[in-house]
Amino acid sequence: MERTFIIFKPDAVQRGIVGEILTRFEKAGLKIVGTKMIKPTEEEFHHHYEGISQMISRRGQKAFDVTLAMMQEGPVIAAVLEGIEAVSLVRKMVGTTEPKSALPGTIRGDYAHMSFGYADGQGVGIPNLIHASGDANEAKLEIAHWFSDSELFDYETAAEAFTQTKSKK
Repeated sequence: MERTFIIFKPDAVQRGIVGEILTRFEKAGLKIVGTKMIKPTEEEFHHHYEGISQMISRRGQKAFDVTLAMMQEGPVIAAVLEGIEAVSLVRKMVGTTEPKSALPGTIRGDYAHMSFGYADGQGVGIPNLIHASGDANEAKLEIAHWFSDSELFDYETAAEAFTQTKSKK
């Protein structure tokens, strides 16, 4: 089974829609194996956005600073989801980074609408509700950054009987 990492950003927490969004992942057959509400430090976010995903290197210091300011507007909820091809499934369900371009039926398409142009013009980060790991390697690094092994759980859900094949002995 593959694991992936998500963060419900402050806008999702403040709007009170975390449970509704998390339910969508569960209904798709993903299992929650770790979750916690946290108020990360600037250093923790720097490691996440630059150390792992190279945001400053790719998009510049200004993009990082705006994102950091937005991410520190309130607590976030970090979670680890597990399932078949979890990384790509979550990315598909979340939708494109720019909410205005996200298709209806995706989380960002259904719950957000701001464009990059508007956010840039206002000098704010784009409230797009959720971060999702970009690939399997990034997921492993993000999970290790935000969760200890003791905070992740292995258990069987009722849905697993219908979504996974088990090896025969």
